[in-house]
Amino acid sequence: MDLNKTDRIGELLTDYLKEFLFDELSEDYLKKAGVYDILKDVPVPIRRTEMTGLTVLKIALNMAFVIGCDPNFKYRDNYVKYILKNFDKRFSDGLLAQGMDRAEKGSFEEAVIDFRAAILVDPDNAKAYYCYGRGLKDCYEKLLSDEQDMSSGISYSKETEDKAGRYKAESLEAFEVATLKDPELAEAHYYLGYAYLNMGLYMKAKLTWETYLKLCRGENYEKLTDKARQSLDQSVKEISQRLEQLREPVIIEEGYNMILSGKFEDGIKALRPYTETEFRNWWPLWFYLGTAYRELARQSRDELVKADPEADPAKDEVVAAASEEAVKHYLEVLKLSPSNRDAMGELVKLYRFLGNDEAADKYSKKIDIVAQNAEADRELIRNQAQRNAGSAKPAKMN
Repeated sequence: MDLNKTDRIGELLTDYLKEFLFDELSEDYLKKAGVYDILKDVPVPIRRTEMTGLTVLKIALNMAFVIGCDPNFKYRDNYVKYILKNFDKRFSDGLLAQGMDRAEKGSFEEAVIDFRAAILVDPDNAKAYYCYGRGLKDCYEKLLSDEQDMSSGISYSKETEDKAGRYKAESLEAFEVATLKDPELAEAHYYLGYAYLNMGLYMKAKLTWETYLKLCRGENYEKLTDKARQSLDQSVKEISQRLEQLREPVIIEEGYNMILSGKFEDGIKALRPYTETEFRNWWPLWFYLGTAYRELARQSRDELVKADPEADPAKDEVVAAASEEAVKHYLEVLKLSPSNRDAMGELVKLYRFLGNDEAADKYSKKIDIVAQNAEADRELIRNQAQRNAGSAKPAKMN
């Protein structure tokens, strides 16, 4: 994770920069403070509410907040040098403490800014990445909770989905980096497992949680207080149950991966048994099976045309049978996910190929209707959110 190069959420935080004015310190002061070479011709941030009584600490905190908002700020390097000259990398720990205090009060975005600044001051601080991931998790959970409380449905506006998606992606990467910086940071593995689970990456979740359990059973366990040990035991029990629940999803994910890697028949063989279990209500299972049959039909069609360019693939029994199987499975998707436009799009192409233009037109029209309804729902939610703004209660970062 390099905030200097890839910043998913920076533009969501820039409004906080309006709290600051920027002005240059006098040359006399810079020379006396021994920072002339660092801050010559460099404006420093001053909060509008703190125009007097500036101290070295306040200046450093303001600088940290600014670069936390925007890691690509023009004077970022100067600000980091100033902080490290007057303090040291342990300033990062102070930023973490401040950020956790903000999070406890429900100021999650400001907490995230502190955590980002802590990363810039000390890029090797694993706890900074961990706290950053936690703060981002709190941000998107509050965002989704607020909008759901403001509407009678469970859909979210496009703007909210985009914002939450950025927070989620950034959070996952932050937890990944935290585990790389400190492979023994058990808490990071705990939350990284959930991040993978939410992304449908079941194998990664399984491996991450297995590592978490090993860390929890390490030599430090006996050094914990009774209260801490009880809390940890509860978490271990929770994750052990999650791992048991993941056993079959992991096998299904392996089947998905077979299909994605071109092993269509192996993927079908792996996934087919689950259409007779409780997973038959899991629409992605049917979608991937439909995709496998669609690709088998395509392979057979290509082989047929290569052997006989004049052949009509739609009349070939093997090609038609595989195409019909694909149709059957995509129709199962729509039983479970009636507005699934991806499945409808596949059906349109398959029905065209099979010569069933009536069915192809039917699903083509449905795609347009679903798209229109989705936009109408988003507009309704936006209007409701504006009418009810401020009614939701913030969650807490534990």
